[in-house]
Amino acid sequence: MFLSSRLSLSDLIELCRSLRHYLSAGLPLVAAFRHQAKGGAAGVRPAAGRIAAALERGDSLEDALQREGTVFPPLFLSLARVGENTGMLPEVFGEMEKFYLRQRKLWRQFISQITWPVTEFVLAIFVLAGLILIMGMIADTRGGGQALDPLGLGLAGPSGAMIFLGVVFSVLIGLAAAYWLVTRRLGGAAATEAFLLGLPALGPCLQALALARFCMALRLTTETGMSIVQAMRLSLSATGNAAFTARSEQIEVELRRGEELTSSLTKSGLFPEEFRHMIAIAEESGTLDQVLAHQAEHYQDESGRRLAALTSLTGYCVYGFVALVIIIAIFRIANWYIGLLGV
Repeated sequence: MFLSSRLSLSDLIELCRSLRHYLSAGLPLVAAFRHQAKGGAAGVRPAAGRIAAALERGDSLEDALQREGTVFPPLFLSLARVGENTGMLPEVFGEMEKFYLRQRKLWRQFISQITWPVTEFVLAIFVLAGLILIMGMIADTRGGGQALDPLGLGLAGPSGAMIFLGVVFSVLIGLAAAYWLVTRRLGGAAATEAFLLGLPALGPCLQALALARFCMALRLTTETGMSIVQAMRLSLSATGNAAFTARSEQIEVELRRGEELTSSLTKSGLFPEEFRHMIAIAEESGTLDQVLAHQAEHYQDESGRRLAALTSLTGYCVYGFVALVIIIAIFRIANWYIGLLGV
């Protein structure tokens, strides 16, 4: 990934596929990683070599992977830990392979859907800058050479166009930098993610993605007989969403007090009512594993639908923004022209 040491989805898919194959065939874990260090994807080889060396020294897979937190995503780290603790590494890597395949499909769908709205937005910025440049160079002869300001921003001519572009791109870069600073350096990731979850269109999409990961992780952990408290901690970490991870301690406390799973999830305030209803039914009927598998599939599909809705909304917002600016420019140019005619 750009400016990131984290593995791409394609690399993760190939790694999970290879590890599943090697381990299912009975190859030792250290030998499987040695194979990846020599013949794996280019991005995987350095980390695989370090992990193999750590395993040869007698370290556990969990300890070896913990040192590679910048390379592997939280879901991979959490579920690999589950697989090692339960002796189900081949099955876990198989599940992650399928999950990352769906994630890659979803990402490609997002890119294909968002490309045109983003292109329109960028083109609109440059068109507006061009409008400021060209119209600002047209002097109002009756106004003593006064340049036309088509957008009413006090910007006209070449300098106005450069200022406009500089301000727009500075704001965009500033927002991205502020998000990175708040979430990565100031410890505000949980509050930021919680805020994003509450936004229309974007929030439901992020929630669906987190719930898909949560269901898959919780099914794998509960199938192994792991305690519900430990399973919940790993599953919340697997969501990759700081808002969910921040509720881990609260939910664990409720579970240790003897509260039912549904009640504990309800008090966190993050899980939708329909999801809690399904979990409640599963607890009563003893079919939690089956329901979680079904819910994981459901939220994978739901995240695709919500992503499509989000990109459509983004496109409409771009259309609306461009149309509004064009209308403003037309009226200002019309008023300027009427002024020239002396009407």
